[in-house]
Amino acid sequence: MLKIKLAPHGKKGDIQYRIVVAEENSKITGRWIDHLGFYRPRTKELVVDESEVKRWISLGAQPTEKIRRLLKIH
Repeated sequence: MLKIKLAPHGKKGDIQYRIVVAEENSKITGRWIDHLGFYRPRTKELVVDESEVKRWISLGAQPTEKIRRLLKIH
């Protein structure tokens, strides 16, 4: 099953997250299928390609709970 989830990157103390589509059981920093945007928790900056998120959801990808809260998906 495909999931839309956060993949951490950056340096220690200044972590950033990529919003990616990946297999449910893949490693969190492992391979991903598509990059949809990024989230910087320190500055609360969120950049997402919403049309791509909707497309992946229509194809069956399930967003994680954190992604649901960030993107305000019900």
